[in-house]
Amino acid sequence: MDRDYDVIIAGGGLNGPALALALAQGGLRVLVVDARPASARASEGFDGRAYALALASQRLLSALGVWPAVAALAQPILGIRTSDGVPPEGAAPFLLGFDHGELDEGAMGFMVEDRHLYAAFLAVLEAAPGVTLRSGDSVVGQRVDGAQVTVALASGQVLRAALLVGCDGRTSGVAQRAGIRRHGWGYGQTALVGAIRPEHPHQGLAHQVFLPEGPLAILPLRGGLASIVWSESEANARTIAAMGDEEYRVLLESRIGHLTGHLDLAGPRFSYPLTLTLADRYAAPRIALVGDAAHGVHPIAGQGLNLGLRDVAALAEVLAEARARGEDIGAVDVLERYQLWRRFDSTVLALGMDAVNRLFSNTNPFLRAVRGLGMRAVAAMPGPRRSFIREAAGLSGTLPKLLSGQRL
Repeated sequence: MDRDYDVIIAGGGLNGPALALALAQGGLRVLVVDARPASARASEGFDGRAYALALASQRLLSALGVWPAVAALAQPILGIRTSDGVPPEGAAPFLLGFDHGELDEGAMGFMVEDRHLYAAFLAVLEAAPGVTLRSGDSVVGQRVDGAQVTVALASGQVLRAALLVGCDGRTSGVAQRAGIRRHGWGYGQTALVGAIRPEHPHQGLAHQVFLPEGPLAILPLRGGLASIVWSESEANARTIAAMGDEEYRVLLESRIGHLTGHLDLAGPRFSYPLTLTLADRYAAPRIALVGDAAHGVHPIAGQGLNLGLRDVAALAEVLAEARARGEDIGAVDVLERYQLWRRFDSTVLALGMDAVNRLFSNTNPFLRAVRGLGMRAVAAMPGPRRSFIREAAGLSGTLPKLLSGQRL
């Protein structure tokens, strides 16, 4: 059949480019449609937005040829420290800690700024055979016609492919037009995001402080900086977001307590509402969903991008193997393999993060005692500790080739 591409990807954040590079390794012709101009995204300055890449995700980037461009800009995560906290005292002494020395593979993960990661993807995309990037355009329509999907772009162009993949976020237009429903709920929390320069060197440690209104993550960056993801109740967050920088800084310092010492703000401040949203299906005829289009999760463990990259690795492997066998890559039975591989895993993880957030985001003295006992018990048992570390590093379960660092 005369198609323009094998796969069209709606959404050019990070999952879209990653999937395009992976599919190109499998010999497929791919178009990425990104609503934002590539030049604007690639030239953005420091704003503190960063991702915690699990070790398995770093291996995927290596297999795609992206990691060499960001390796020198990435901050290894050498340990994780968790603690309870009560304002205005800040973080209590550590209840549970993990160290990279407990892993045979090295660092537990890496912190990479969004601007560096996208620029690296863009450079590799531009040189990749079989991949076309269309920036400043978007998918506005789709129609399944038997053995192909016809895709309409905002620019007026109409293209045909065997498969359309939605990498277009929690409000995915691809999913909506395919009749895929979503379920979920709001947390009554807002994430306040930014960067700080702490007085005390971070030593490559990531901190998670569980406060009554929501968790506060302090994540190490290069150059002695740290990224914060500070979850507060919606009412508190509105008040805090409206504060001037100095008032904001003093309040944040009181929440963090002794972990950073004096801190200074570095870069702009952002905020966004926190919700859980799960798609009923990850696939429909000639349609597949990846990343936030399939599952939008709480940022409590920094797993959003990692979950998306697991989707990328699984879908790319399923499609590459189907193509090698001469199958129709958009066929329902092929896409069902992807859904079976990913939907249960991502749903369990999303609900697990939901449960942890609910357990810790309260002042109930009974729950506070129970979670303290539980964290101390895990700290004392090598088996559960190692399982937790390997899960956080993305090394548990049946891994697709790309997450093991192998090319397709």
